[in-house]
Amino acid sequence: MNMKYFLLPLSGAILMTNAACAGPVDRSLRPEARPSGLSVVQQPVRQVAPETQAAFSQWVDGFRSRAQAQGIRNDVVTRSFAGIGYNPDVVTSDRNQSEFKREIWDYLDSAASPKRVANGQAALQQHRRTLQAIEDRFGVEKEVVTAVWGMESTYGERRGTLDVIESLATLAYDGRRGAFFEKQLIAALQIIQAGDVDPRSMTGSWAGAMGHTQFIPTSYLAYAVDFSGDGKRDIWSDDPTDALASTAAYLKRFGWTKGQPWGVEVRLPSGFNAGLASRDIKRAPSEWAAMGVTDMQGRAVPNHGAASILLPAGTAGAAFMIFDNFKVISRYNNAEAYVIGVGHLSDRIKGGPEIQTAWPRGYAPLSFDERMEMQQRLQARGYPVEKIDGIIGPNTVNAIRAFQASVGVPQDGFPSQDVLALLKR
Repeated sequence: MNMKYFLLPLSGAILMTNAACAGPVDRSLRPEARPSGLSVVQQPVRQVAPETQAAFSQWVDGFRSRAQAQGIRNDVVTRSFAGIGYNPDVVTSDRNQSEFKREIWDYLDSAASPKRVANGQAALQQHRRTLQAIEDRFGVEKEVVTAVWGMESTYGERRGTLDVIESLATLAYDGRRGAFFEKQLIAALQIIQAGDVDPRSMTGSWAGAMGHTQFIPTSYLAYAVDFSGDGKRDIWSDDPTDALASTAAYLKRFGWTKGQPWGVEVRLPSGFNAGLASRDIKRAPSEWAAMGVTDMQGRAVPNHGAASILLPAGTAGAAFMIFDNFKVISRYNNAEAYVIGVGHLSDRIKGGPEIQTAWPRGYAPLSFDERMEMQQRLQARGYPVEKIDGIIGPNTVNAIRAFQASVGVPQDGFPSQDVLALLKR
C-alpha cells in the first residue's frame, strides 16, 4: 500500500524510519518555471550545484521519452515538470532517515492518546453521514476508516505540502531506489493525465504519499474511488470524502470482514506456552478457550473465525487474540504496532476501553548495536538469521524463540537484555 512511517515490528520495540512514506510535513520551495518546459533552473535557496542541476535536467530529458513510451502525453510531461528542480532536501530525507526506537506502549500512548481519540470522535461526528454511506457501500466500519485517517494525517491536518512530481523526480534521478520511484512518478503523471488533479495541486510527503490517508501513486491508480460523484478521485482537497472511501475500498479489496474485530485483548493462563503466540498458528476461539485463554472479563472470546495469539511486548505485556482483519489492516502498513494502533484507536473512537494489561514500562531496550550483536550471536549458533541489520523481523523472532527453547526459557521471541545475556554465555 502506501508507504508511511515503516514501523518495523520488533516484538515489543519499534524501529521507526521515514522510509518512502508520509514523513514530516516540510514545506518545499520550488524554482520558478522557465519557458523551456522541462529545463530546470538552480534554486539559490537550496544551494544546488550547477552541475547537479544540469545532470538532473539531462535525466529529465531522458525520462520524457520513457514516460511517452508508457502512454504519457508530451504536454502532460511538460506541464508537470514546469518549474521543477532537483530538491536536495528530499534526498536528505531519504538518505538520512533518522532511526529512533519506541516501545510498543509509547507508540500506542500516542496512537490512541486522549486527544487523538477525542478528535477522532469529533471527526466521525462531523462526517458521520459520509462515513456511514462509505460503510454501507464497502462494508468497512466507519470507526476503522476514521482511525486510519487519524493515524495517517491526524484527520487531515498533516497531508503533506511537498510537490509530489518534484519529490518523485528527485528520488528517481538520485537512483538509490530509482526504479521504484520512477514507477511512482509514471503513476503520478497518469493521475494528472486522467484529470484528477493538476500538477501543482498534487502535494504530499517527501516520498510521494498523498492526501488524507496517504496513498502512493500506484495505490491511488489501483484503489482510489470517486465517491463524491464529481468525476474526480480527489484525495487532496479539504473534503475527505474520496480519500476516506478510497481507504475503505482498499481494505475491502483485501478481504475486510464487517463485524469481525481486528483483535481482542485476552488473558492468558498461567504457564501458557509462549511459543504458541505466533501469527502462523491459528486456532478457533473455542480451542484457545479450552487452553484457558479468555477475554478480559474471563469469558471465552466469541467465534469470529480462526485466530492467533499476539504478544507485542513478550509475556510481560498485553496479549491479543487477532483475526483475519488484523492481516487486512497490515496491507496498509505491515508493522504490528501500526495495525494495533489503528485497531485500538478504532475501538476507542467507538467508545471501547483502554488496553487493560499493564505494559512493562521501564524495561531497558536493546540498542541498535545490541540488536545487531544479538543477530550475530544467533547466526553464529546456527540459527537462520538472514541479515545482520539490527531489525528484529520475523526471522530473528523465530531464531530467538528457537534459542529460548534450547535453553529452557519462555519462547516469546522478545529481543530482551536477558536473551542477549544468555547468548553471551
